[in-house]
This record gives sequence, C-alpha cells and structure tokens, in this order.
Amino acid sequence: MTGISRELQSIEVELAAIDQRKAELLDRQSQLAAQRQHSIIPSISAPDHSALTTLQKVELFINLFQGREDIYALRWENKQGRSGYSVACANEWQQGICNKPKVKCGECSHRAYLPLDKQAVYDHLSGKKTIGLYPLSTEDQCWLLAADFDKADWQQAVTAFRQACENWDISCATERSRSGNGAHVWIFFEQAIAAKDARRLGFALLDKAMEQHAGLSFESYDRLFPNQDTMPAGGFGNLIALPLQSLPRKSGNSAFINEHFQPYPDQWGYLASVLKVSAKHLYECLGRGSADNGSNVKHLPIADVKPWERSIPVAKAQISGCPEVLELVLANKLYLPIAPLPQALVARIKRIASFSNPVFFKTQALRFSTNGIPRFICLAEIEQGYLALPRGCLDEVAALLEEQSINVDMEDKRSSGQRLKDIKFLGSCAKTRRGLSPISVNMTSVCCRRPPLLEKRW
Repeated sequence: MTGISRELQSIEVELAAIDQRKAELLDRQSQLAAQRQHSIIPSISAPDHSALTTLQKVELFINLFQGREDIYALRWENKQGRSGYSVACANEWQQGICNKPKVKCGECSHRAYLPLDKQAVYDHLSGKKTIGLYPLSTEDQCWLLAADFDKADWQQAVTAFRQACENWDISCATERSRSGNGAHVWIFFEQAIAAKDARRLGFALLDKAMEQHAGLSFESYDRLFPNQDTMPAGGFGNLIALPLQSLPRKSGNSAFINEHFQPYPDQWGYLASVLKVSAKHLYECLGRGSADNGSNVKHLPIADVKPWERSIPVAKAQISGCPEVLELVLANKLYLPIAPLPQALVARIKRIASFSNPVFFKTQALRFSTNGIPRFICLAEIEQGYLALPRGCLDEVAALLEEQSINVDMEDKRSSGQRLKDIKFLGSCAKTRRGLSPISVNMTSVCCRRPPLLEKRW
C-alpha cells in the first residue's frame, strides 16, 4: 500500500469517527434541551394553570401581549372571501356618521376608537371577534418583538431563530399562524423598550439564525413587529394578529407549539411559564451582536447612522468545516456549490450580493410608512444546489474564500460569442463625461455603479 493510499484510509477512519462523535453529541444535545425545557416549564399541565379562572387568563394574556391600549384592530371578512384588519371604531358603518371608504379613519371627525380592554381580549379569546395588536406606542416604544416566518421553509427558519434565541438565553414563544403555513416567534420584555433597539435585537437574532439556515430570506428583516423604529406620520404602525384565536385553534393553528411543531397540551400553563427579557440583557445581546459582526454601530438612532454603516456587515471570523478546495463556475452568473459549504459561510457570501435599500431609509427618515419597501436588497439566489451571484461579486467572493483558506478552482463557462467585423463605435462622450477615466478594454468583468442623480445617458 502506497503512502497516499494509507493516508486516504486513515482520513476515512478519522471521518467515520468524527461522524460517530457528531451523532453522539447531537443525541446528547437533544437530551439536554429536553431537560432544560422541563426545568423551565416544570409542568405545563399543572392543575394550578389549568384551573385558571377566565379573568386570570385574560389578565395573563394582557400582561404578555402589551401594545397600544387606546386602539386595536378588528378582523373582517366579506362575502367574496376577502379579509383584512381595520381599526375598531364605535361608529363604524353608522349611517350618516361613517363615510368609509371615502374618508380614512385617521381623518374622520367622527372617529371613536375602541380601547383594548379586558372585554375586547375576552371577546377575542372566546371567538366573538378576532383582534390585532398595534405594538408600537406613541412614544416609539414596545413591550414585545415578534418575527413572522411564512415562506415554504418556515419550520427550518423558526428552528434556526429559536436556536439563536436559546444561544443568547432569550426566552421566546412560537405560535403557529392562523393559516398553519407559518409561525410567529414572540419575545416579551420586562419594560417598555425603544422600538429601534427591540428591532436591532431582532436583526441580530436573524443574523445568527441565517448562519444556521442560510436559506433564510432577507425578507425576514422586513417581517419584524413592530415594523417601524418610529411612528409613521398619520398612522398607527403595523399591526399583528393576536394568538389563541378561537376557530383556528380547533385545527391546531393560532396556538403555541413546541420544538417539534406540536401544540402544547396546556396553552395557558405554557404562557404562564414564558420569561420576559430585561432591558439589561437586551443591551448585552446588542453589544454581543455588534462584537460578532465587527460593527462599531451601537445604540444609535437611524438618523445618526452613517450611510456606509447601514449596509449588511460581513463578519471576519474563521468558520469551521470549510472545504480545502471549492469549484466555482463563471457563466451568466457566478455559481458556487452549496453542499460542501458550512451554512455560516453561505450566509456571508449572500451578504456580499446584498445591500441596504436607500429608499427604505429615506422613507423611514421622513416618518412615512415603510410597508412594502424592503430594508435590504439581495441579488443572491439558490438554483439547483448552487448559490448564484452577479459576476461583479467575483473579487469579493474570492477574497472571502481566501480568508477561509479555501483554494478556488474556477471553471469558465462564459460564451465567447462571435466577433463582428467592420464594426466601429462612432459615439463620443458628453462634455460632462470627458474627464472620466476610460474603462480598460482588457477587463473581462466590470461592475459599474451609477449614483442616483447621475444622468442615464452617456
């Protein structure tokens, strides 16, 4: 047996031992997680919880799901099956008083918003109505943070997010959505927290979750509640439907679920066991998140954050489990195989092809609604087991792989095309462009950036 063969056999033995050890650790991790869950929730079906009175259940619900108390949203559904939420008003559809839809509720002189009191919560829990919470207060504070996951991979995304919360000792509660095709992960605070800081915690947790599940969409950054740092002018902020809706619960939806996505037998016992996050612990986590991604941006208002600091930070730390060699394919895009890459590295590569949306920050600075405006724009896509990026990202991707001690094996699949004969360019630069440096004709890949106010014609 040659030296190479012996070494290959030795490597196979070591890899087999590593796989066995990994399986043992995963099994032990599951056991410890189960023990920890039982220690946090001693008995979710204990008699003292199941014997809660109706008033105690309402008070427990209000204690956790706090938001604006002067208003709430009411779910409606018409004969055509369309549904939505609108602010609850005592004069709604009153003849001669309510002029919807010609006059918006916020501009109506006859508006009489209903308060979110115990009776409203009781009606919600008993099935008389379905209500939504406005989590952002008029002081730009909140008592909770909720992350909404509704993509096809919502279970993997929720698992990664819950793991990120557990790693930072943050208690969270997962609620299956009304439709059953998604979930809300709720985090509750001991006191009112500035919405911008609560949302920064959500961003940091999403960053960590993406390192475990790289398929997590950047759209998740736009699915945090409260959805704004500050109250938009003339609005109430985004609402979120409250859990434990009577009718969906009969199908196991709008209910709190465990790590296996099964509803807890005693919903009220589980809610009574949920811990709240202190302000001190929140800011400790924010500091930890800033240190992990190398950002110097601390607890600054968005108006004080420099434009170059708004982009998604790319961490510099070494990632374990990286391959020694990676084959890249350069075609219409830059393709990287996902299978040999750790999830954390895939997440970092995706960030290279992502950038902050200036329209979002401009709209937010004007205190307008950012609904439907993505905070981040990601040009990375996953296609048939490959991570596809714009070819202009090649240099940054190569630098990142070099930092991780990964050798690149490039395969050029670009079409060389057919050279056109007797073709000459007769155009000339405009006067305002003549001072610009010419682009080298020897470059095979060029990434051009045009400032927003620069003319489109050359």
